[in-house]
This record gives sequence, structure tokens and C-alpha cells, in this order.
Amino acid sequence: MSEHVVPDGGAAHGSRKSYVTGFVLSVVLTAIPFWLVLGKVLERPGATGAVLLGLAAVQIVVHMVYFLHMNAKSEGGWTLLALIFTVVLVVIALSGSLWVMYHLNENMMPSSMPDMRQMP
Repeated sequence: MSEHVVPDGGAAHGSRKSYVTGFVLSVVLTAIPFWLVLGKVLERPGATGAVLLGLAAVQIVVHMVYFLHMNAKSEGGWTLLALIFTVVLVVIALSGSLWVMYHLNENMMPSSMPDMRQMP
């Protein structure tokens, strides 16, 4: 199975080698987080979470490149532009949601136990 280029400027379909490379990278990027969590390799849970998020981001890129064949050349760059737009929207939605939840927690929760007893 050789690499096939779509004549209308679309993305090239992958070869068997690229699919195997993507699969191996995906398995490795899945096994490392399991090892980190189950083996309790890092002492701080926050550090473990940060490493897991980083590996998840790398795995997303691996899937987009090796399985979805997304690059700057496919479809005249429109797939990459759509991806960037999607990422911007997701970041805005997530950061806005976290901001609202933080401020609701700060402003709606009683600050002390006597304040809680006075609530009806």
C-alpha cells in the first residue's frame, strides 16, 4: 500500500508504515500515563496531572497527523484553520467555565461556620 495523493489538492492517504508508526506512538502515549498513575511515579498529584495533560496533547497531535492526515497543505490549509478556530473556541469555553465556577464558589459560599448557622 503506497502513499496516494488526491489530485484535487486534498491530503495524501497514509502508507502502512505511517499507520503503524501512529499506532505505536498511540500505544506508548497511552501506556506512559497508566504507568505514571498506577506506579505513583511522581510524588505530587499536580505534577502527575500536568504530565498527563501534556501527554494527552501530544497524543491528540499524533492522531491528527497520522490518522486524520491533517497538515498545512491539505485542502489549501482550511483544515488547519478550522482546527485552530476549534481550539480557540474550546479554550475560551473552558477558561470561561472555570472562571465562572471559581467566582461562584468564592462569592456564594459562606466564609465561616457561624455564617452557615445563621442561614435559614
